[in-house]
Amino acid sequence: MKTLICGSMAYDTIMVFGDRFKNHILPEQIHILNVAFLVPDMRREFGGCAGNIAYNLKLLGGEPLIMATVGDDSAPYMHRLKQLGLDASHVREVQGSFTAQAFITTDLDDNQITAFHPGAMTHSHQNRVADAKDVGLGIVSPDGRDGMLQHAREFKAAGIPFVFDPGQGLPMFDGPELMAFLKLADFCTVNDYEAKLLTERTGLPLERLAEEVRALVVTLGGNGSQIYTAGRRIDIPVAPPENLIDPTGCGDAYRAGLLYGIGKRWEWDKIGRLASLMGSIKIAHRGGQNHKLTHEEIAGRYRTAFGENL
Repeated sequence: MKTLICGSMAYDTIMVFGDRFKNHILPEQIHILNVAFLVPDMRREFGGCAGNIAYNLKLLGGEPLIMATVGDDSAPYMHRLKQLGLDASHVREVQGSFTAQAFITTDLDDNQITAFHPGAMTHSHQNRVADAKDVGLGIVSPDGRDGMLQHAREFKAAGIPFVFDPGQGLPMFDGPELMAFLKLADFCTVNDYEAKLLTERTGLPLERLAEEVRALVVTLGGNGSQIYTAGRRIDIPVAPPENLIDPTGCGDAYRAGLLYGIGKRWEWDKIGRLASLMGSIKIAHRGGQNHKLTHEEIAGRYRTAFGENL
């Protein structure tokens, strides 16, 4: 079964600030903020939600199919997808544009400040879900606003269950639009900050919002995650990471675990534990796509972390 992953492909320029933002940002001066962070550690990575999710799903043995838009500078990324064996037949190049670019500064507490240029991502509505064949599951991840709205409707019309993953794109939508997404989607996943914003914009608590989907997943960083489903809340523990190196892309790795487990029709406890493990594996590596475990190695780590077979 193929999983259609609608979302961004981006180049991530990641910089590490060797201190804490809170030591340099004065709350009483926030209205005239003018700060500079010295970042001697800098690198460029392949990223974007669709690229990261597909990478992790491929590691698990899934069949990801990427649907995204890229710019004139996409050749290195397209070459990488080919090397990895990732299906890029629905990655569209938009001439005269840049591939989306994220500029991320991370501090010692793993807080992040990000500047993002959407570039070709704003043309994501040129892609059509109906053009992808043999798809049994999908996800609408952060992308161009029009593309996210359109792809959610198209998944519903095609009868393909999908995950609504608004991510950093959530502020683009008002309360009624977010409710419309939830009514179309089968599943929704957000982090704790996004969950708060979701409840504020819709005016409804998480327990009520969870009634609109088969499962509402909230990730809590180092405190694990919670899955609201069938009128109950399942608390998912953290899988202890080998190291804390870089949080960039951890949410995408988690979502790949969700998609894999949903596709396997597992119980939500097991789906959540696998997702937690994928985030844990990712955080021990720099960038969103530099961990290179096999399915067997992931299964071994799952057994070690949770005392059961994957």
